[in-house]
Amino acid sequence: MMKVGFVGLGIMGKPMALNVIKAGYPVVAYDRNTAPMQAIVQAGGEEGKSGKDVAQRTDVVITMLPNSPNVESALFDEDGIAEGLSEGKAVIDMSSIAPLASRDFDKRLSEMGVDFMDAPVSGGEPKAVDGTIAVMVGGKEDVFKKFEPLLKTMASTVTLVGEVGAGNITKLANQMIVAINIAGISEAYSLAKKAGVDPERVYQAIRSGLAGSVVMDQKSEKIFSGNFDPGFRIELHIKDLQNVMDTSHSINVSAPFSSLAMEIMQSLKAHGHEKEDHSAIAEWYEMINDMKLQAD
Repeated sequence: MMKVGFVGLGIMGKPMALNVIKAGYPVVAYDRNTAPMQAIVQAGGEEGKSGKDVAQRTDVVITMLPNSPNVESALFDEDGIAEGLSEGKAVIDMSSIAPLASRDFDKRLSEMGVDFMDAPVSGGEPKAVDGTIAVMVGGKEDVFKKFEPLLKTMASTVTLVGEVGAGNITKLANQMIVAINIAGISEAYSLAKKAGVDPERVYQAIRSGLAGSVVMDQKSEKIFSGNFDPGFRIELHIKDLQNVMDTSHSINVSAPFSSLAMEIMQSLKAHGHEKEDHSAIAEWYEMINDMKLQAD
């Protein structure tokens, strides 16, 4: 069985790595923050000393990091992953980053004889924990087929959507839909509350109809409880929507609703809410409408 490297053990990365270990793959993991390593070692994984060390000891390295500069640093800085790679090895970046950055990393690694795929994920921490995230992959079909069983240890669906960069284009589309959906749900609940109708009953009434969605089911509970502990932080969604705007502008696509959702989250960040779950978009509606969506 191939030996798997894992670099980046945050909210998503740690449970994903644990699921790979649970599936029986030998894993060598590394994170600058040493705290998550205890769980990896207890589960049977090995501790890496650096990205270079992880790459030297494994056949494929998975990266799960916040943004494009973090991935570039992990790959190409001193003692980074690239220094430990050799011909025939592979890198699977499961971070959500700019598509053009993915294509640049692919070009630089292919010159070393190293395969690369971008494979961002959707589902948040709960689905990372139970191994049911959705993975959208950009890369060559033969490379995808080789690593598809590995990716399925972390996911309920794994889909090849195109060449390198296509995975992150798909993730941007996903993040646009999620942000707009949360905003729409919050706006509708605000209307109901101001009109004297219980938003929780509205949710129960419409959740099985055309307006229902996974986003509605997952985020309504947080909105009604006012518990915005992060499954996916606002600051990370802002990052994704900035990549949406940069990409859309570069190809002359207008994305007005995504822009509005981003500005709502920027306002929340300005008020100190950037570490909260993106369902805290509801708090913006509470602020502008001078109300609370929680039960009276």
